[in-house]
Amino acid sequence: MNDNVYRITEIVGTSTESTDDAIRNGIDRASQTLHNLDWFEVTEVRGHLVDGQIQHYQVGLKVGFRLEDQG
Repeated sequence: MNDNVYRITEIVGTSTESTDDAIRNGIDRASQTLHNLDWFEVTEVRGHLVDGQIQHYQVGLKVGFRLEDQG
């Protein structure tokens, strides 16, 4: 069994629809450039209001990915 080493990066996913969509949008975009994604953690939820109505969701995420073996 190999011992894995992970790196963590923080991103913010956004959506005009929901926090779930914001999470999915963030993970989908991160997976385009980061390899070996293994997990995520929601660290923050916030949004933008216009005239008392939610216009935009923002979700802060920590994303963990496995570093590739050197050998």
